[in-house]
Amino acid sequence: MNNDSPEKLILLGKVIRSHGLDGILRIKSYARSEESFLYAGSVFLEPDRQEPVEFKVLSIKPHKGLFLLKLLNIDSIEKADFYRGANIYISEKRLKRDNEDEYFWYELKGIKVYLNTGKLIGRIKEIINTGSNDIFVVKSDTSEILIPALQEIVESVDLENRQMIISDTKGLLELNEV
Repeated sequence: MNNDSPEKLILLGKVIRSHGLDGILRIKSYARSEESFLYAGSVFLEPDRQEPVEFKVLSIKPHKGLFLLKLLNIDSIEKADFYRGANIYISEKRLKRDNEDEYFWYELKGIKVYLNTGKLIGRIKEIINTGSNDIFVVKSDTSEILIPALQEIVESVDLENRQMIISDTKGLLELNEV
């Protein structure tokens, strides 16, 4: 492993199982596309309760809603099977931000969410990928509120002050009432 410590590694996916006999990994990616893996150039696989191990990315391609990832030195089904269930990380310094209005999930978790009226809604507890847009699960003192991650809803994100401002769209909070 290089000088990247585990604290600087960002979770990017999970190994589901091997694919074929040549050490290809079938993975679930938490990234938008395979570009994140290719841009990083290498990934860290963390087998069950062990230290992450770095591998050079040789190729990655979409396959039936998942991805097929080929890594240097994983060249057999036995080696691939060893990493079944492993978390996949990349170095934080190798993350590629396409534009200044793009944020990574790890940056948003835990930030405070306010209405544009100044009312505190809660903190982002979790982010759900729905395919079309992400959903922020915001935990308040009494409940969880689902907020769609849409430009029409999210007015601003201030990572330095750890806060997000959302529009007071009519019916948005009422949809979450049970």
